[in-house]
Formats: sequence, C-alpha cells, structure tokens
Amino acid sequence: MISEKKTDEKRWHVVYTRSRAEKKVFAELTRKGIECFLPLQKKLRQWKDRKKWVEMPLISGYCFVAVSRKEYDAVLHTDNVVCYVTFEGRAAVIPEKQIVFLKQLLKQNDIEITVSKESFKPGKKVEVIEGPLMGLQGELVETRGKDKFILRITEIENTFSVEIPASHLTFIPE
Repeated sequence: MISEKKTDEKRWHVVYTRSRAEKKVFAELTRKGIECFLPLQKKLRQWKDRKKWVEMPLISGYCFVAVSRKEYDAVLHTDNVVCYVTFEGRAAVIPEKQIVFLKQLLKQNDIEITVSKESFKPGKKVEVIEGPLMGLQGELVETRGKDKFILRITEIENTFSVEIPASHLTFIPE
C-alpha cells in the first residue's frame, strides 16, 4: 500500500524542451492531462514594420511538470521534450513552494523580471553563500564544468579546487 501511494504522489520536475518549443510542449502535456506550468511574461517585440506584445517564456527551454511515477515516462514521450533536468543522475525535484513563488512573481504587473545565467569568469572575486564553505571568499582562478571551481584564497596563500554548485557562489562587487 505504501509503494502504491509513492507512485501516485505528484512531484514537480523540470523538462528541457527543443529550442522555442516551450508553448508546444505545454499545450501537448496539458492535452495529455499532465499538470504543467510554463512561466510566461509579456514583452514588447520590435519588427521592421510594427511593435507587438508577445508572451515569452520566462526561462527559455524549460517547462515545469507535476507528475507521479506513472506519468513520468509519458512526459518523455511528448514531442519536443528533450529530457528531464537532472541533479546527481536523477530528475531534479522542485519544491512546491518555488512553483508557488514563481506564480506569485508573475502576477506582479509593475515589475520586469529578468533571468540571468551568470557565468563565472576567472579573475572575479566570489563568495560562497551556501553549504559548508559558506562565507569563504576568494578569487576565481578557473572553472571546470558547471560545478567545479578553482578558488585562490589570498589570506592563506593557497589555491583550492572546490566542487560546488554555481548557485552556491556569488560575485563580490568591486
């Protein structure tokens, strides 16, 4: 009985979509009866002959889905879905409160939302803002992939190779 409940429990995940196919994926998943969320915002677009307000995905290439274990594979068999966003080899689970936050954020009409995919470049001063190394500051010497950084800690005149998610780092303003 417990395992049956686990397969019926819906959890939020993120799927990668083909380029510019987020709305198609959302429509197809909705048609299949799968609960999904595509954060959209209105933007003014300029063409040669006109300007027009269009709804654009807030995070290009992503669509959020709430699926049970039974529905998990059905999402992958949807046209224009590439794969699930993974973390440590498993589909990343997004907490419900983050989905609620995104929905509330999009209800704000008086603010423009921009999503930054900051890339950490060598030579910048960074600080660890999460995890066991929180508060550690140093100079970014090198990046090796998206979650491995080499930091120079000047106070102790050493260089460390640290495997830490980029989300745990922030730039220190110069």
